Amino acid sequence: MKINDYRDLEVWQLGRTLVKEIYLLTKTFPPEERYGLTSQMRRAAVSIPSNTAEGWGRHYTAEFIQFLRKANGSRTELETQLILSQDLEMATPQQVEPLLQQANSIGRKLLNLERSLQTRMAKSE
Repeated sequence: MKINDYRDLEVWQLGRTLVKEIYLLTKTFPPEERYGLTSQMRRAAVSIPSNTAEGWGRHYTAEFIQFLRKANGSRTELETQLILSQDLEMATPQQVEPLLQQANSIGRKLLNLERSLQTRMAKSE
């Protein structure tokens, strides 16, 4: 498949799906967490596809790689917050585990994309 736009990137599409799932999960959190864990998890989730898109928009491979790394950092932050939500009994293991698996899959795809871009960059030098 030819990639013409960041919206064609599988990692961006999966990131959008994860955002939706995080919003659905955090809707069930206690109201007093609105400005705590709920806000942090939503911000981290939104950051994954947002940084992917922003990096694409920079039009320089090295900058794109940096934004993919930021997206991956947000992904690991989100994973930690998911685990904490389970530790704090705001979410069940049955709710958290599939989301951790989605995040892990996104992480692998981000790394694969980064490596592909690094290879392409090295060939053009």
